[in-house]
Amino acid sequence: MTRNRSSAALCLALCSFLLALVWMPAAAGATSGTGELVIFHTNDMHARIQPEDDRGKSIGLPEMAAAVKAAKAENPATLWLDAGDTVHGMPLINVTKGEGMVPLLNAAGLDAMVPGNHDFNYGQAQLRKLAKEMKFPVLCANLVEKETGKQVFPGYKIYKLHGLKVAVFGLSTPECAYKSSPANVEGLEFLNPVDKAREMVKKLRPKCDVLIALMHMGLDESSEFTSERIAREAPGIDLIVDGHSHTTLPEGMQVGDTLIVQTGWHEHSLGKVKIEVDKHRIISKEAKLLSKEDLKAQGIKPDATIERSLAKAKETSDRLFAEVVAHSERTLTGDRLVVRRQESELGNLCADAIRWQTGAEIAVVNGGSLRTDLPKGNVTIGDCLAIFPFGNTVRLAEVQGKTIRQMMEHSVYGYPASFGGFLDFSGMTVDFDPTMPVGQRIRAIKVNGVPLDEERIYTLAANDFLFAGGDEYTMLKDVKIVGESDTCETILSRYLNEVGMDGISTGRLRMLKTVELPQEEADGTPLAQAA
Repeated sequence: MTRNRSSAALCLALCSFLLALVWMPAAAGATSGTGELVIFHTNDMHARIQPEDDRGKSIGLPEMAAAVKAAKAENPATLWLDAGDTVHGMPLINVTKGEGMVPLLNAAGLDAMVPGNHDFNYGQAQLRKLAKEMKFPVLCANLVEKETGKQVFPGYKIYKLHGLKVAVFGLSTPECAYKSSPANVEGLEFLNPVDKAREMVKKLRPKCDVLIALMHMGLDESSEFTSERIAREAPGIDLIVDGHSHTTLPEGMQVGDTLIVQTGWHEHSLGKVKIEVDKHRIISKEAKLLSKEDLKAQGIKPDATIERSLAKAKETSDRLFAEVVAHSERTLTGDRLVVRRQESELGNLCADAIRWQTGAEIAVVNGGSLRTDLPKGNVTIGDCLAIFPFGNTVRLAEVQGKTIRQMMEHSVYGYPASFGGFLDFSGMTVDFDPTMPVGQRIRAIKVNGVPLDEERIYTLAANDFLFAGGDEYTMLKDVKIVGESDTCETILSRYLNEVGMDGISTGRLRMLKTVELPQEEADGTPLAQAA
């Protein structure tokens, strides 16, 4: 009797166990292939991590981190992906060469990032060091060492998220080779991103339910490689999380079966994508952008840990940054559309400062190096650092007049598109005709009132980025360097303190004919911009 009861009990227990297996929901790490995947995404933070950044337009890292953490608690199948230009841009972070950003990002809970061109601004060795300190992977499938062909960072990662397999691979724009100082990427090679994307699709598509390309590529029409081109020529990618062009895509952009998303820039929005998967098949994709007001409406409160870390970092930097160096009677705009497409007072001021410091006959400043306004009222070291956040030094070179002409032709070659290499200058006046073919647009140049002599040697001052061939100023790469001065922000603060702001009004660059400007969004931002 006892034996029969034992057998019956064993049989009942076994049946209960098998029934439980049948009805057990998919656990984290299982591969049911059914569920909702949520992707939060950011791009082109440029170290705008405080809610007061960009005149209060930035959401702030504490707020974004809190929002993502709340979502992850609700749905474990959630990722936060960052599309680059992250660890460089604001003095608070730049003074530590990006090291102050790492604990903040770690605490925020990012799951992966791809390096953007400005993430190389401290040099490749420093970026590798930062990557090792991050608790999440820096992914880039198309970046290798020239000599060995070895990948600098992992190419991809596969995440198992509550029944879903999600593969994420990274791609960086080949423009990194000249949109950071070329010296920062010396010895590295950025492989063809279309070819690498096809390779990743072939390798990863059979292994996942959702395939995501995390890229710093952009949608600028002047770029050889764009995320749109990759979506067309490397089919099989479900989602492209993009950056670099600072493009705002409120509901994403569909190219074939690929959804491309991008938030704009400077943490003005937090991107969110929902992907519904049923039995390993995607049945819907939905993208939207969350604003600062959206997060407040959700009752999101800043992450306290990140707030404490930010406060500590600010204590150290604020003592130095608060020193007043000058007084400005008005704001000089550093707006992207102005300094990258037309002569600006801010650019003229900075060029004057560089020529004053070096004694050069000609000084030039590229619009892409000017990152914010010069404010009205007291001007501090911190303000100068915000305008010139890259730590570039100024060099003096001897160049032929024909090189000056080539340089100015390159400055206006893309006009009226915005271009980071668009130059303001001191010591010259220039006439140009944008209706003429590229390479023939400069009609007249005078150096200190005298027509340019193409055979004569002139002294030219510019930042080391341009002399390294940055922004594709290849004609400046091999010129004779005869001196090196301080950093751009130091020179600007000294000039403001000792000379002031007289004589910076526009009129040095004269446009002989006008052309229609590119289509713009309602807020005045181009549909796509080079970073």
